[in-house]
Amino acid sequence: MRIFVRVVEKGSFTAIAKEIDMTVGQVSRAVNTLEEQLQAVLLHRTTRHLSLTDSGGRFYERAKTILADFDAAAEDVRNASQTPAGRLRLHCAPGLAQSLVAAALTRYQVICPDVQVELKIEQCMPNLVEDGYDLSLFSATQLPDSIYVAQPLGTAYSIMVASPGYLKRHGAPRTRDDLASHTLIEFDSPVAPPDEWHLESEQESHLLNIPKSPLQTNVPDAMRAALLAGAGIGALATYSVADDLESGALVRVLPKYRLRPFTVFAVYPSRRFLDAKVRTILDHLRETLSHSLKDVITRVEALERIDEEGLSLPHSF
Repeated sequence: MRIFVRVVEKGSFTAIAKEIDMTVGQVSRAVNTLEEQLQAVLLHRTTRHLSLTDSGGRFYERAKTILADFDAAAEDVRNASQTPAGRLRLHCAPGLAQSLVAAALTRYQVICPDVQVELKIEQCMPNLVEDGYDLSLFSATQLPDSIYVAQPLGTAYSIMVASPGYLKRHGAPRTRDDLASHTLIEFDSPVAPPDEWHLESEQESHLLNIPKSPLQTNVPDAMRAALLAGAGIGALATYSVADDLESGALVRVLPKYRLRPFTVFAVYPSRRFLDAKVRTILDHLRETLSHSLKDVITRVEALERIDEEGLSLPHSF
């Protein structure tokens, strides 16, 4: 189609052959092939002159529009691979989104103001292609095999916490075995089964099977609200409870233990011809989110060091 349009505009097979580095025979065959596909004669040819048929004239006008639209679409796609712009559909698990990711996205939009971020918060891992997501942020000890590309952004872990009021009423557990006499709140997360806590310390690793819990939730904010209200002892990621630990609203239980660490992944459909907005958000999250995850753990561990020195109460029991 493009060769045909250029032949009409130049009025010569020879001129187009020189322009696009083809032989005159190749140019002629390209036009012949187009005519065969259309089952119509587009050009009248003589040794000295070319002229459009009526059908050729109508096709020429439509072909110019089609090629212009194609070129504009191609340019738009090429620009998308160079300049971050347009809608970015991002999925994220609740606790991570509310504590760290929303702030990271706000900073990203200052850098890339032409990107409109649509953040969807769900606990389950979506089907990125079918659901139309550009990127998913997900926490897991190990991701299942899939066709998606996964990049680790950092690590974190959960800790056991309770309200000062609950511990005042029921006493603080002093050993791991003391947990059996307490109300343990189940959290249904992608990191581990809700009725299992993989506890780790410098000396040991222990799988704690949680007895039937009076409350189970899959949303970190709901778990946090229940714990603040004195429902029992629960395990939440450090980034979900760091502020409450610093304020004293929640207290760390058995601080020598933590739950098995997990990784925060960025998952996206393909690494081929990565769109500029996806590439730039990945770069931004690798820098900001990774730093934030480390900063939260540093804050939590600093509270424990203060408590061990007897300088601050009651951040942990």
